[in-house]
Amino acid sequence: MLNSVSLTFPDGSVRDYEAAMTGAGLAESISKSLAKKAVAYAIDGVVRDLSDPLGKSGKVEIITREDPRALELIRHDAAHVLAEAVQELWPGTQVTIGPVIENGFYYDFARNEPFTPDDFPVIEKKMREIIQRNKPFTKEVWPREKAKKVFADKGERYKLELIDAIPEDQDLKIYAQGDWFDLCRGPHMASTGQIGNAFKLMKVAGAYWRGDSNNPMLTRIYGTAWADQAQLDAYQTMLEEAEKRDHRKLGREMDLFHFQEEGPGVVFWHAKGWKMFQNLVNYMRRRLDEQGYQEVNAPQVLDKSLWETSGHWGWYRDAMFKVTVAGDDTDDDRVFALKPMNCPGHVQIFKHGLKSYRDLPVKLAEFGNVHRYEPSGALHGLMRVRGFTQDDAHIFCTEEQLASECLRINDLILSTYADFGFDEISVKLSTRPDKRVGTDEAWDHAEAIMSGVLETIRTRSGNRIKTSINPGEGAFYGPKFEYVLKDAIGREWQCGTTQVDFNLPERFGAFYIGSDSEKKQPVMVHRAICGSMERFLGILIENYSGHFPLWFAPLQVVVATITSDADDYAMKVVGQLKAAGLLAEADLRNEKINYKVREHSLAKVPVILVCGKREAEEETVNIRRLGSRDQESLGLVQAIAQLSEEAITPDRRRKRAA
Repeated sequence: MLNSVSLTFPDGSVRDYEAAMTGAGLAESISKSLAKKAVAYAIDGVVRDLSDPLGKSGKVEIITREDPRALELIRHDAAHVLAEAVQELWPGTQVTIGPVIENGFYYDFARNEPFTPDDFPVIEKKMREIIQRNKPFTKEVWPREKAKKVFADKGERYKLELIDAIPEDQDLKIYAQGDWFDLCRGPHMASTGQIGNAFKLMKVAGAYWRGDSNNPMLTRIYGTAWADQAQLDAYQTMLEEAEKRDHRKLGREMDLFHFQEEGPGVVFWHAKGWKMFQNLVNYMRRRLDEQGYQEVNAPQVLDKSLWETSGHWGWYRDAMFKVTVAGDDTDDDRVFALKPMNCPGHVQIFKHGLKSYRDLPVKLAEFGNVHRYEPSGALHGLMRVRGFTQDDAHIFCTEEQLASECLRINDLILSTYADFGFDEISVKLSTRPDKRVGTDEAWDHAEAIMSGVLETIRTRSGNRIKTSINPGEGAFYGPKFEYVLKDAIGREWQCGTTQVDFNLPERFGAFYIGSDSEKKQPVMVHRAICGSMERFLGILIENYSGHFPLWFAPLQVVVATITSDADDYAMKVVGQLKAAGLLAEADLRNEKINYKVREHSLAKVPVILVCGKREAEEETVNIRRLGSRDQESLGLVQAIAQLSEEAITPDRRRKRAA
């Protein structure tokens, strides 16, 4: 067959077709029912318009709306329909950019009067009209001058800037849906009707053109779109639940922490919040001790020359805080930096004193306070801060030890997450980026080892742990694993990481003496489990909705009195609880017991022991648990034994059972 291509189908079959055949024609040739359901197709994983000719050989897939990849197309098309609806309703509004984002899309508009949520009903109604028209998406490639003239005639000056920003060697693609068209890279589905009606406009925000505060302020309309109404409903339910679980709201109710303007992006920990923070640190310390880590502490402020040697001053400078002497009269004009990470300090500690291959692996851990600049608009409670604590560790090992150390790290990470109730975990291997250090041979070797470890993780878990590859997403200094956990309402959080580093040991001249008495460069592995301790605590607050298991609660028990006759007994109960290692307080206020119970329930105290005159006489307590209407009366000794058993941490429980 002249000008033919060879296509490999998902079932492994191979067939030849004319190169000029379109994706739509291919679907039709397979079956009419498939052609009706098709919204796009892919060759070698690259999604294309159905109107695109095949053009090349490769692995082919027909994409229907049920395919997870169709969701991005639905959202992309919905953004175009949003823009058309706005311009139909408010002629003269300029459209700028409208990308797909996580769970939805947005579009930025230039209009004298900003949009508000009050405009949403009429916009959504118009969007449904456009979808109902079911106009096909058509693509044309325009000459640059034609595109500039057409958009200039329409008064779309932002589009002219976008055209000028597109490299000369790239086509200018114009996608139309009926009479409305836009500059776009694509791809799109076949027609607007394939979007469906499972969409909703969510919020408006101001956004500077191209993110530059020197540019005009635009109005950004956010929307979400899904394959069907059930998915949209589930997403909205999740958002409602997330709002209830917001760690900032719970932090206020539980009196854990606050933020204020004088310290943007840094946490003011209150007593209960700091107790919770220390509970997490102490738990992690015990886990590290089990694994043979040495806890160290490197300086927070170091001369910029060290950061130049490490490469961070060149690669990472915009995210670093510079420090100089505050006084005017000083001879010291050196520039220092607040550390954004712990690794250069750990290399210095490793280098201090000669190391033999018999000493390896050396595992250095630190709960290091680090600072990284985040734009003020990006700050978000504990989740996005400028000052935070990393549960950072670095393993210096031989190449032969790399695979086994990565597996040990994996086991530690997974068991830690399990202790906090996270059992849906995925592990992603991020491979070499375009900009990187190190030779291709070194990358090949490290990626081969990491790929083998990834396969072991998958098979050892019985496929319970999901694994995948993130091509090109590795650090500039080496490949890495990213650990993503799913919380109680289905949100995913990337927390743990394992990163192989070719860069720092070489830059700092770190070495050990091998079995042949020669100097050898160690392999350096960066490892974090929580990542940012602050962010991990924010995740835990939202995952548990403040209802912490007893072993982790910052305040475990409140002993509340019904009458003042029980005050002395309540203090005795608190004393015995504390002696048993429980975190307990007394509430002796002259308030009604129902008021006290409501107040402590709002503060998410797991257990309230109610004591009145009868309990004092009988040496009993009335147990009320957070979230339960049931009450239980127990003898004091039995109640303390029961709570003490429940408050044993998971790691200590394992040791006791061993």
